[in-house]
Amino acid sequence: MAPGGVFSPAGVAELADATGLGPVGRKPLEVRVLSPAFDGTPGQNGAMRVSAKVDYALRAALELAAAGDGPTKGERIAQAQDIPLKFLENILLELRHHGLVQSQRGSDGGYWLARAPAEIALADVIRAVEGPLANVRGARPETVEYAGPAARLQDVWIAMRANLRAVLEELTLADVVSGELPPEIASITADPEAWQSR
Repeated sequence: MAPGGVFSPAGVAELADATGLGPVGRKPLEVRVLSPAFDGTPGQNGAMRVSAKVDYALRAALELAAAGDGPTKGERIAQAQDIPLKFLENILLELRHHGLVQSQRGSDGGYWLARAPAEIALADVIRAVEGPLANVRGARPETVEYAGPAARLQDVWIAMRANLRAVLEELTLADVVSGELPPEIASITADPEAWQSR
């Protein structure tokens, strides 16, 4: 594990070796955003699904991070990121209930981040709108049990969650807005294999 409790690529490989899962973590998870128009065509679906709600929530939070201090109108965010306004308003309400966004009504009103962008991890936004980063049929990976040849599948789900955390808890809104990703993340995206659909 790297300083600060974040898994480095080498740390993820160590986790994989410790759990007996082999090279898990040595190749990054394939992440694809599925648009609402996703039609299930083979090759269009990657190893992980990111819902439209999560995609919109992250893009809205990034708009607020880029806007800086002071209120930003929901209409402006919706237009800038091509997000349906009613859907966006519901997402912003959830982010407000989780303490990530503040709002003010009126002609001078709008939305702004409740904390500095460097203090809000992408994982915080995802958890606010969809709950845990990884679940198996609605249950946390550590609570599922399998029998026989599937017994070690729980370890696979735990390793997958650790990989998600290694990326999503490491990256902040400030990192993404600045375009300067941490070295651990930049090294993953520098690998040409990371860009290949399978």
